[in-house]
Amino acid sequence: MALPYTLDPHRPTQIGLIALQSDETIERDFRRLLPSEVELLVSRVPSGATVSLDTLCAMEDNLTAAARLLPLGADLAAVGYGCTSASAAIGTTRVADLVKTGAATPHVSDPLTSLVAACRLGRLTRIGLVSPYVASVSARLIEALAAEGIAVTAFGSFDEPLEERVVRISGASIRDAAIEVGRSADCDAVFLSCTNLRALDVIDEIEDALGRLALSSNQVLAWHLGRLAGFSAQGARVGRVFDYA
Repeated sequence: MALPYTLDPHRPTQIGLIALQSDETIERDFRRLLPSEVELLVSRVPSGATVSLDTLCAMEDNLTAAARLLPLGADLAAVGYGCTSASAAIGTTRVADLVKTGAATPHVSDPLTSLVAACRLGRLTRIGLVSPYVASVSARLIEALAAEGIAVTAFGSFDEPLEERVVRISGASIRDAAIEVGRSADCDAVFLSCTNLRALDVIDEIEDALGRLALSSNQVLAWHLGRLAGFSAQGARVGRVFDYA
């Protein structure tokens, strides 16, 4: 027996996210930062257990396929690619092209693009950088920021290549590192790089201690996707970046 049905005319705002296979943090953070009425649709891209320029660049071959795994019937207002260092290694323009080849969306962003957008809006030209990764990975990110007119005036790293350990770095360690880097720098803000780093819970503490902006990969990406998609509501406002209308 065929049953009758009607279609719901209401379509919620939908955001796509391409998370790394190794990432245990970004989905949790996004569900906190995005408005409750926004639907988050997630795909995953294969990623290495260790982080190096080679493993980051290898994701280029799989990004379009990962984007194609987002629901075909979705109306994606924007799609985010959840990797700061790979965005620097592959190139943000290339990332956007690969994602748009696989998913129909007017907007693509990533943490590097989002950070640059926040810096432009806030007229921030000097940042302190905290990274969990090895020197070669961090150097590529510093170069990418310099090309956008953003100088890294102080830098510190946990020098950890294993993703399964990066996600376990304590909030207290992240907070203390950010404050140390921020206090030693002639900077406008401190950026906590890596979508797998559990930085969101300590951003307000860092800002209170330093009296300046603290930014993290997941925070700025959620903020930028909201701007691109034109959210009429907001989720949790973590950090002063959400004061940028």
